[in-house]
Formats: sequence, C-alpha cells, structure tokens
Amino acid sequence: MIELTGCDVSVREQCRLLGVSRSGLYCRPSGPKAEDLSVMRRLDELYTATPFYGVERMTAALHREGLGIGHNRVRRLLRQMGLEALYPKPRLSVPGGPEHRVYPYLLRGLRIDRPN
Repeated sequence: MIELTGCDVSVREQCRLLGVSRSGLYCRPSGPKAEDLSVMRRLDELYTATPFYGVERMTAALHREGLGIGHNRVRRLLRQMGLEALYPKPRLSVPGGPEHRVYPYLLRGLRIDRPN
C-alpha cells in the first residue's frame, strides 16, 4: 500500500493518510525465539499431564528438568499460549444456599437529607 520509492507523495504523507506510524512501517516484528518455542512445547506437555499446576509449580517442574528459567518468563509464556491452572475459582456471586437468609434493604423509600 505504501510505496517507498517512485511516488509523488512522500512516505510521511502516505503514512498520515493511511493512519499508520512510520516506525511501524520500517520495523518488522520478529517471531518467537527458538528457545521460547522449545520451552512452550515443554510447558504444553506439562500442562497436558498436570493442568492444575500454576506458574510456580510449572517453574519448579522445569527446574527439576534442568531448565533454569524464572517464573516471570513462565507466566508470560503461559499467558501467550492461553493456558491457566484449573482450580476452583471463588464463587462470590452465588448465594450460600437455602439456609442463607437474604436481608431486606431497610432504607429503600426513605429520604436521606442529613447525617445520623
């Protein structure tokens, strides 16, 4: 879309018209590193075997295998892969059951115009 040479309109003007930054035009994104891909492959195998492992346990498992990577990198790679540990999440919006009493809001309908 943007012609770098042989055009009457400057590259700056072409980028402005298309709404593209010039730095994005010249900078080509690099793909994931080969080392990251191998770690991601191993993380996928670990996740398949133990989906309840979180970041810290995954990091410890990788350390036991001789891969000395930190938990921040493991967290980033797991997030990139769209994986998260399976565990019971908090159910904050679910009522406690039939024995849980729901209390009425006693101030509904009252006009509150002063403190106390």
